Amino acid sequence: MSTSVPDRSVALVTLGCARNDVDSEELAGRLSAGGWQVTDGIDGQPDAVLVNTCGFVDAAKKDSIDTLLAAAGSGAKVVAVGCLAERYGKELADSLPEASAVLGFDHYPQISDRLAEIVAGRAVESHQPHDRRALLPISPVDRSTVDAPVPGHGVPDLPAGLAPASGPRPMRKRLGQAPMAPLKLASGCDRRCSFCAIPRFRGAFVSRRPTDVLTEARWLAEQGVREAFLVSENSTSYGKDLGDLRLLETLLPELAAVEGLDRIRVSYLQPAELRPTLTAVIAATPGVAPYFDLSFQHASEPVLRRMRRFGNTERFLGLIEQIRAITPDAGIRTNVIVGFPGETEDDVSELERFLTAARLDAVGVFGYSDEDNTEAATLPDKVDQDVIDQRVERVTALVDELVTQRAEDRIGDVVHVLVERLDADGSAEGRAAHQGPEVDGTTTLRPAGAAQIGEIVAARVVDADGCDLVAEPIAIAAGTSADNMPADSMEVPETAP
Repeated sequence: MSTSVPDRSVALVTLGCARNDVDSEELAGRLSAGGWQVTDGIDGQPDAVLVNTCGFVDAAKKDSIDTLLAAAGSGAKVVAVGCLAERYGKELADSLPEASAVLGFDHYPQISDRLAEIVAGRAVESHQPHDRRALLPISPVDRSTVDAPVPGHGVPDLPAGLAPASGPRPMRKRLGQAPMAPLKLASGCDRRCSFCAIPRFRGAFVSRRPTDVLTEARWLAEQGVREAFLVSENSTSYGKDLGDLRLLETLLPELAAVEGLDRIRVSYLQPAELRPTLTAVIAATPGVAPYFDLSFQHASEPVLRRMRRFGNTERFLGLIEQIRAITPDAGIRTNVIVGFPGETEDDVSELERFLTAARLDAVGVFGYSDEDNTEAATLPDKVDQDVIDQRVERVTALVDELVTQRAEDRIGDVVHVLVERLDADGSAEGRAAHQGPEVDGTTTLRPAGAAQIGEIVAARVVDADGCDLVAEPIAIAAGTSADNMPADSMEVPETAP
């Protein structure tokens, strides 16, 4: 049981992806239950600063270190948690004496007690890294027999003062008032991509129970959330460890029916695992954004094989064609890595051929870098850094041109915009159904009219700037879904069993 710590304050600083955002709000819930005053970001003079770090690539690691050092200047006790802390643990603590402690995922259930000890000046032993893939089974499991903490799988009991209007609430406290919030489907990953270290420190793939996801979705709606952004390391695997690989097809309509939620969005789909049934549910379910965050990574088959991934240009284009056959205006985004060991000029040309034909809405371009404890770091035929930089610049220039063309193709279309900000000039900014948070561009409503934050507004696109759109609000017919046409006007092809 947590020790109450009255009049103690902690600032939470979150770096990295939306999965870390969920983990921070779970930490905030546990700390609030322990009596801490929690703020989002360093504000005033907190007793402690908890930095939820990212440890995915070199740039993210540097940002995490810089943030920890900056926090140390506040005079508060600085504690590192999150992926960088889990990945390097005591090694990070030894190299960063400015941090009072480095805590891993195993510390999360007792975070209030550990933080109280740190603020009181008592030493808390830093986390010792280990390969978390061995901690949890891959096959279907009884969750009651699993002892290893899984970030984002918080238990649903908190004191009555923190409970929602009805039923239990998740171990989570919102750290902002945005009308969009991430909602974690699962933690960990069972794939073995040769460039990725995430499974080592995030562990094996573990799905949350559907009832827990739905409970948290209802709680988020009570907090004013209008769009729930489903996050995990691989959403297409959801349910496989619960014995039902098609569980997401069942869960999505249930989430879309949650009172108060207007839009459900799914992130991070593996192309090799995307099933026709799941494609149809995402594309055609009212209230589910027809949005496909597909992790292609490359298009050249030899490169993909060395990445320990599957597919090629023709298969990927076929998948995109299947999606657009159901909903031509679907949002489709991806990330690609250039400069992978052994990548040739022909491979880059093949990637460019795919991107040109795919007409994607957003593409993140990353240069390859070796990651500790990955197979790719040991591969021969490394590409020189100056060549990697040139290829990043070349592919980025192509992508900029292509996503601009794709956005311009939407001029004249009607989009449905979740309003997230009202500006002093009478406009409003938000995101259409094809635009994921933070990475896919925005839509400016001009004029905003009577639009309010959290409202979904129908608007006609009148201009584009890169992947960003400008749209004018219009009246919408009664009975039309926020993110899909009425179900009786949609033609959904039969799908494979």
